[in-house]
Amino acid sequence: MAELFDLDDTLLDFSASEELSFFRTLQSFGINSGLEELLVQYRIENRALWKLFEEAKTTKEQLKVERFRRIFEAHQIAIDPELTSKRYLDTLPETVVLIDCAAEICKWLSQRGELGIITNGIHHVQTQRIKNSAIAPFVSFVCVSESSGYAKPDIRFFEHAASMAKHFDKARTLVVGDRLDIDILGANNFGVNSCWYNPRRGECDSNVRPTYQIKNLAELKAIIS
Repeated sequence: MAELFDLDDTLLDFSASEELSFFRTLQSFGINSGLEELLVQYRIENRALWKLFEEAKTTKEQLKVERFRRIFEAHQIAIDPELTSKRYLDTLPETVVLIDCAAEICKWLSQRGELGIITNGIHHVQTQRIKNSAIAPFVSFVCVSESSGYAKPDIRFFEHAASMAKHFDKARTLVVGDRLDIDILGANNFGVNSCWYNPRRGECDSNVRPTYQIKNLAELKAIIS
């Protein structure tokens, strides 16, 4: 049995980590006011750029810097966006916050099969964040879009992840993630079962259909048992 877990907002609370890292980074450059407003705009620009990346319309290197360049330009902040990007990415792995029950469920699952992480992101950042977290001992392999050459929901990303598993069987694989358009769609296309982690109880208003749906990671025990 193999469980393929999305990382951000499924096992790790990315929003909390992102906020801490963003504030610490800008404060290191002497910016101590208006941080909340800047974070709101950063998140808007970041989401837009990741969407372009998922559509192969921008590169990872451009994305890293452009998100800071845009907010600095809009607010007339005279800081080098490349230096800011580097400092932010160095800070992000140090601000790891776990989703409730993440460590417990990862330990439980690792005793019953193989646990892999599948994530769109920057390789050294994502792998270091995992190493700095309590889930690290339970993870068998990590598939990151930057190193695989493809991003979820591309079927080639999932094929690459499958090649990293010790014993992969589609019929005994479950993809767990918080995004219908990325994690669940990818699982649908790849032909494996999926579980939508939906703590906010959002509506499934698309043609993408998860096999299961949970609002708490602990609910996975009943599904897998």
